[in-house]
Amino acid sequence: MVKVIIIGTIGLDTITTPFGQVEGVLGGSATYASYASSFFAKTGIVSVVGEDFPDEHHQMLTNRGICLKGLAKKGKTFRWQGLYEFDMNEAKTLNTELNAVSEFEAELPEEYKDAEYVFLGNIDPELQLKVIGQLKNPKVIAMDTMNFWIESKKDKLIEAIKKVDVLVVNDGEARQLFDTTNLVAAGKKILDLGVKAVIIKKGEHGALLFTNNSHFNAPGYPLENVKDPTGCGDSFGGSLIGYIAKAGKLNDKVLRKAIVYATSIASHNAEDFSLERMKKLSNKEINKRFKEIKNIRKF
Repeated sequence: MVKVIIIGTIGLDTITTPFGQVEGVLGGSATYASYASSFFAKTGIVSVVGEDFPDEHHQMLTNRGICLKGLAKKGKTFRWQGLYEFDMNEAKTLNTELNAVSEFEAELPEEYKDAEYVFLGNIDPELQLKVIGQLKNPKVIAMDTMNFWIESKKDKLIEAIKKVDVLVVNDGEARQLFDTTNLVAAGKKILDLGVKAVIIKKGEHGALLFTNNSHFNAPGYPLENVKDPTGCGDSFGGSLIGYIAKAGKLNDKVLRKAIVYATSIASHNAEDFSLERMKKLSNKEINKRFKEIKNIRKF
């Protein structure tokens, strides 16, 4: 039975970084998040691809144990082309073809409606609300968003945030959401909306956690080998909900460990293009880096 469901995009990416270029590789928020989540819990995807989606990608996800009963197929697959220069924290979008994503309806299979743990990727907040409305009795809902939705559908986004337990945003989005330069102030304002936890990602500089009980500052992992940061934020979110599902509860201790595990997996993801590093990643490697990150904060 699926314990975690991930809602987001699956696409084909063309990416250029200072360390190489790939064309038409597997990408999308649901892809990275579900693969990362699968290290901890049985995971299912809710997304859409086109008739042109390569069978090898479908088979790879299935072989990983990811349930694809929530994957619709119509038209052409979503495509994204991006460029990273030496500031690897920010991608420049060169081209986006929404294709099938423009008709994505986010309908849950009947068995997914019983899922206890849910991660809403950075899709239209109206679709996020539609998914929430189909869930029967979720234990934890986490969600991501992006600056585009803050600018274009802020009212709907705020409505969605009020219905979730954990909000994951980057530092720029947190500032933009409440028009403040102060991340502590932004975190408190998000908590005031009723969420139980706010996680603010700061890229290579780690992540901040705010709850009503405490504040936690997780370090980033000092990587020497960064090839492609695409999907790191989604890998972070997927790892986070996957670990929470494995723990079976939501409290400060679980959230702190989940963030460090998410940092470990996301940092591994940056070491190669697409899912190439994660496909070779072992639990032993994840735990080793978890311990290294933990030691960074000892004094």
